Amino acid sequence: MEYIIVAVAAMLAGIGTGLVGLSAATAMVPLLIVLCPTFGGEHGAFMATAIALASDILGSAVTSFVYAKNKKIDLKHGWLLLSCVVFMCTLGSAAAYFTHQSVLGNFSLFLCVAIGIRFLVKPDSKDKPDQAGSVRLTAKEIAVSLFFGLTIGFGTGFFGSGGGMMMLIVFTAMLGYDRRTAVGTSTFIMTFTALIASVSHILMEPAILLECWDYLLLSIVIATFFSLVSARFANRVNARAVGLVTGVTLLTLGLAMILLNNISRIDMAAVTAVLVLFGKYMAYIIAAASLLLILRCTVKVPDFLFRKLLHIVAFTSILPAVLWADSWQQAAAVKALFLVVIIIGLTAIERLPFYKSLFVEKGKHEVLVSFILLFSLMALLIGVFWGVLGDAYRYIPIAAIMAWGPGDGAAAICGRLFGRHKLQGRMIEGVKSVEGSIAMALTSFCCTLPVLLIMSGMSVTDCLLLSLVIAPVSALTELFTKHGLDTVTVPIAASIILGLAAML
Repeated sequence: MEYIIVAVAAMLAGIGTGLVGLSAATAMVPLLIVLCPTFGGEHGAFMATAIALASDILGSAVTSFVYAKNKKIDLKHGWLLLSCVVFMCTLGSAAAYFTHQSVLGNFSLFLCVAIGIRFLVKPDSKDKPDQAGSVRLTAKEIAVSLFFGLTIGFGTGFFGSGGGMMMLIVFTAMLGYDRRTAVGTSTFIMTFTALIASVSHILMEPAILLECWDYLLLSIVIATFFSLVSARFANRVNARAVGLVTGVTLLTLGLAMILLNNISRIDMAAVTAVLVLFGKYMAYIIAAASLLLILRCTVKVPDFLFRKLLHIVAFTSILPAVLWADSWQQAAAVKALFLVVIIIGLTAIERLPFYKSLFVEKGKHEVLVSFILLFSLMALLIGVFWGVLGDAYRYIPIAAIMAWGPGDGAAAICGRLFGRHKLQGRMIEGVKSVEGSIAMALTSFCCTLPVLLIMSGMSVTDCLLLSLVIAPVSALTELFTKHGLDTVTVPIAASIILGLAAML
């Protein structure tokens, strides 16, 4: 029976690699750790990751070969990212061996679901003009390659999955590659990272070869075959169809594995507590949203102001989720449940006539994507800081979101009404103003400080100093963030500062 499971997992891994450049571990690890007793031991997730990485070597190689034949690999602007990813991959692999296996296993399940949602929301990506001209990297490309190369490389070695998807996003959204060129280039890089990480895993856990050589050989053969077939298919069909099929498959697989992995450990009292908290949370959201609807229908509110009022409801929702919860698991579960409701609800109504008059969108699916990014980030911050560091640090997710939310609204309003000194440049999207950035910094300071004073337990002096650091960092991060991603970048920047301060 385990051979069948390994074969199916390898087949899904190969299809994902060939179609959209997914790491084999994204599909393989959840199936192996949940359904195969062989991978349920002390280092089960580590061994499953090693087998997935080994399957990725030839799978990624044949995939990149197919894309290369179609002239869809471009390392002119990707060589630095390649170097960083390969270097950090070894360190991440070593760190994974000393990490509790439940962390690796649970992350792989979460990642499978998250990537599935991503493809359902945005199944295709618009082709952009090919990079032409000088091979010389711009300052932006160097910064992007260094930051994401180091983080993706470590994550690939540590978790064994997510690298292909992250590289695909970086290449398309930040380095200007079209989707097929991004897939070809990322799978070319994955060939080297998979080789390094799998060798590192096997050297640290020789039992992978001694006890699981048959699974290893079977998965390599099947994953390579299906990678080759799906890569040829992907170069001939519509990108949207590829994205939708991938999204449905990964989302279904991830949710099914999470259910199977936890069904024997379900605590009905805990489930009831989550549902009660979710009910209270929904009551808050419905009450706030109802006030906005009444305001929208009775008063002529400018579109940009209504957008910011909508933001207020969204970012303040972290307060009831964290303050009313008894544990970080409850808070994160409520955010996850609400995210499902948002995805289903907005997807169902966004094509209706009243939707466009109710929500002001700058681009297609903007409101839906923004909500997904924000609530996913909230759940992640809750899990990382409250869950990992402990109850004493539950203030970090709140402070990080408050460093962004109110300041973002203040920047937009002050910039529009009082902005006289304009800020423009290649690193700045559109036109912003000095006045807006100052408003962002001041508001971030005023909203972060009370959270720290009330919840952190630090001295007044430390709270003041920390808020004075977070405020300008938040303003600068917002200023240089493009494509509306300040929803993510500003809270992450603030949370990093808060996390470092907490550890020190």
